[in-house]
Amino acid sequence: MRDLLTMTGGHDTEPKEVNGDPSVKQFLAHPFVHKPGTHFQYNSMGSYTLSAIVTKVTGQTSLEFLKPRLFEPLGIENPEWKSSSEGNSIGGHGLYLCTEDIAKFGQLYLQKGKWNGKQLLPEKWIEQATSKQVPNDQESHAKIGVDWRQGYGFQFWRCTHNAFRGDGAGGQLLVMIPDMDAVVAITADTGSFQAEMNAIWDHLYPAFGAVALPDDAAGQEKLMQAVAALEAHPAKKGK
Repeated sequence: MRDLLTMTGGHDTEPKEVNGDPSVKQFLAHPFVHKPGTHFQYNSMGSYTLSAIVTKVTGQTSLEFLKPRLFEPLGIENPEWKSSSEGNSIGGHGLYLCTEDIAKFGQLYLQKGKWNGKQLLPEKWIEQATSKQVPNDQESHAKIGVDWRQGYGFQFWRCTHNAFRGDGAGGQLLVMIPDMDAVVAITADTGSFQAEMNAIWDHLYPAFGAVALPDDAAGQEKLMQAVAALEAHPAKKGK
């Protein structure tokens, strides 16, 4: 389990899904070149295998298992998670949430697993999952940028500025910055992860302070109006 959590299952290259449908058989059939636990290789199929283990042990998909234990306590309504033909939640991707819901997950981790006075996740787990468990500075993802060379925890990337994060397809990010008690959730399709991280470090990070800002009802209302007027314009795909 630990080797799957830390992306050190032993593969030299990431197993590829067949027609977007992962399977445990595909994961196990892919050549294991390294001794498990010794070589980092980003591996979504490994995350899928973790999800399959949850189903094997509990008789529920990861989505079903987490709804009463995580999603509902956080007030996350109608989460969607794609399933494979084997009947398992995809695990490594395919989870659809609102940006605010992603931010709630980050806040839960900043609060050491506690939400509204209830311990949803063990504090010891939070500490292990978000700390550097294995080095990743020599692998292919290290070419993306400096924030992909800071080590890896349990399904979390370590970042500069003592931060940690989760990545999503295309440029979606959940960045947790404990030193600033801050969470940054981004849903985007930029395909430029390090540029997004640089924007956080160059513009948001310097603006954080140790003391909370005073209440500003007028400013808050102006911000809400600006947010309400935002529009997403997906890039047009060529014919």
